[in-house]
Amino acid sequence: MVKPVAVLGAGLAGLTAAADLRRRGIPAIVFEAGRAVGGMAASFRDEEGFSYDYGAHFVSNRLAKALGAEDICRTVKHYGEAVMLGGRSRSHPFGLLAEPKLIASAVKSRLRRHDGPARNAEDWMRRSYGDAMAEAVTMPLVEAWSGAPAGDLSPAVGEKFGAGILKSLYLTAAAKVTGRAVCNGYTRAMPEGPGVYHVYPEGGLSKLLEPTLQKLDGAVRLESPVERIVVERGRVCAVRSGGEEIPVSAVVSTAPVHVLPRLVEGTDALDGLAAFRYRPMIFVNLRFAGRHILPDTMAWVPDRRHPFFRITEAPISMPWLAPEGKTLLTFDIGCEVGDANWASSDEALAKACLDGLCEIFGPSLRDRYLGAGGTIRTPVSYPVYLNAYEEERRRFALATGVKGLWSVGRNGEFAHILMEDVYWRTLSRMEEVAAYLDGERYESERWRGSLSTMSGRARSAPLPALAPTG
Repeated sequence: MVKPVAVLGAGLAGLTAAADLRRRGIPAIVFEAGRAVGGMAASFRDEEGFSYDYGAHFVSNRLAKALGAEDICRTVKHYGEAVMLGGRSRSHPFGLLAEPKLIASAVKSRLRRHDGPARNAEDWMRRSYGDAMAEAVTMPLVEAWSGAPAGDLSPAVGEKFGAGILKSLYLTAAAKVTGRAVCNGYTRAMPEGPGVYHVYPEGGLSKLLEPTLQKLDGAVRLESPVERIVVERGRVCAVRSGGEEIPVSAVVSTAPVHVLPRLVEGTDALDGLAAFRYRPMIFVNLRFAGRHILPDTMAWVPDRRHPFFRITEAPISMPWLAPEGKTLLTFDIGCEVGDANWASSDEALAKACLDGLCEIFGPSLRDRYLGAGGTIRTPVSYPVYLNAYEEERRRFALATGVKGLWSVGRNGEFAHILMEDVYWRTLSRMEEVAAYLDGERYESERWRGSLSTMSGRARSAPLPALAPTG
């Protein structure tokens, strides 16, 4: 009997991995610790008709089609970002480029000769954007969502930033011509163009995964966390769940990578991953009368006097997420588990966000405030690219170091990637899994063939003489 592949986690990456393995004729079992599938790709609707997502998610029509969910998706006609700077809103990125001080600093940096590669994220940002932009915008934002000084972060943080200016101009023009929110900087695994645009599924994000889930009938085990991944002689051989040890041919994990050293038994190859950090986040939702409180769908707030660094008004792009004549704002707060923000009550966090919003956009917003819509805390959100473990991170990006073990998804890859890249990169990893299993079967068959040959030779050889007894 062929041993199955164990998939840890039933989010987008885990379900995609299991479905692709099954398509290849490889049995797979999905172990999900929670009571439902979806992971962070989840949403809910309150009694008043407001819809909430767990964090910011971006779905393209190409991804929806690949998942078999294009028929339930609405086209997003507009999406834009702004940066609040000096009490004014600048569109991102072109409004910032119109600021003489910022553009002069950027040009000066580009013309300056730099010795060797960037040493850290601060160095990279100063070189790429100039001192003025780095100090006023990029460094405060990066430090807010990472919780670390830019000088302690790897220059690889730059991978998170969007496309070049010329490409952005082209895609922005395409959005105006097509009347759709053309994707601009939301995938690197696949090309972006006028035909790739934002959509949103009817009924919430979890609906995206239903077609994939239907392909896995009986293969998903809910409330079944994996307690151990058993490794023997450098190879994965089993998982332990609910006290039962289950032989497996491989493991595909979507768990945060710093958890893997505690899960894996029989090797210390992953011990270095224990130092990897994720930034915890708090998402505060506030409801208001009216629409277009923000200058655009998303507003970045580099002013560190405020607890939040980003505000999103999703109904600007997706009006169906709030009742007519009302809107919903989501505030992103970077924190650490147990710190003052994490320990604050939902009421205190809502008040801090409302106070900050009114300071930026005017006190009259208090008259439009309809109350808090709930607060979501997540201890694992953004991977933090510290220079202290950058070499280890780069090695891990190539392979886990344990045969038969793969790590996929944003948390599993420890990568700044969004939903579409999660999907395509997971499929690419499954090609590696299939090749590995083919190699294992070949080795097993060759080994059995050798045993058979040896057995045949033994049968044809004369029996050894029995020693005399008595």
